[in-house]
Amino acid sequence: MIDTGEVSAFRDLHTRLGDAVESAVRGKRDVIDLVLVAMFAGGHVLLEDVPGTGKTTLARAVAGALGGLSRRVQFTPDLLPSDVTGTSVYDPQTGQIRFRPGPVFANIVLADEINRAAAKTQSALLEVMEERTVTIDGVGHAVPDPFLVVATQNPIDLDGTYRLPEAQLDRFMLRTSIGYPSVEDELDVLRPGSGAGRIADVRTVTSPREVSAFSGRLQLLHVADPILHYISGLGAGTRTDERLRLGTSTRGLRTLVRCAQVYAASKGRHFVVPQDVQDIADPVLAHRLVLTRESVLAGVTTSEVLADVLSRVPVPKPASQ
Repeated sequence: MIDTGEVSAFRDLHTRLGDAVESAVRGKRDVIDLVLVAMFAGGHVLLEDVPGTGKTTLARAVAGALGGLSRRVQFTPDLLPSDVTGTSVYDPQTGQIRFRPGPVFANIVLADEINRAAAKTQSALLEVMEERTVTIDGVGHAVPDPFLVVATQNPIDLDGTYRLPEAQLDRFMLRTSIGYPSVEDELDVLRPGSGAGRIADVRTVTSPREVSAFSGRLQLLHVADPILHYISGLGAGTRTDERLRLGTSTRGLRTLVRCAQVYAASKGRHFVVPQDVQDIADPVLAHRLVLTRESVLAGVTTSEVLADVLSRVPVPKPASQ
């Protein structure tokens, strides 16, 4: 089990990372914390938002604070899978075939406008996200650790886009959006001389090795059986809701447990409480749910359905109560 000293050290690291990223992305600490949860939980993030809200800046700022390798891939309809994963090339100097790594060989990969690439290219990236290995000519090449993909897509401009199928959305640990800043934060960004958006000024406060070490240890954070039953009940609630034709999978519930562990540690606890599950449930589960056609026409959202499920499922209480 992870001890309180390790949890305290992680909370301090999490705070320093959040502060460093927030120096470039102002007023969006909740979104920053979600991205950090995904990084320490070993997952990936999908950012859905309109242009100009700071999606690219957020990904680059996380990479700067991490101090690892970062790469950006601008997805376009003519992008090939090899442009993402890499390919074998002939070296005329040695007369041998060698592997040329693609941009996925980095700690932080920004997949910008992922829905503009063809399905084959999307699948190449999603396969690497799941397997963390690129196989070329029968030879496997492992990506660095930690490995975080921050994919963005514009939900408004749909011309020339390829919608991500539900099964592929399930590969993302979290889905969230940045949204517009508050009036005060926007004024701070607009003010001449402001450091907002300056990636070069983001302090490096950790290393990939330290992040990997904490990621492994956080898997041992205590999750009591009543909490597991509660999470299982949430899954059952989505599968029986008449507004959904597809509830959350067991993989989605396991992901919820993993994120709740990291989230609880970021709050300084060495155990998960129901509030941790409730706070993280929407970004983890909402994009894994599929509405019926009638619900779509009625304007229902998966977040609304999930909120109803959360209100119906009994919350576990401490044994003393």
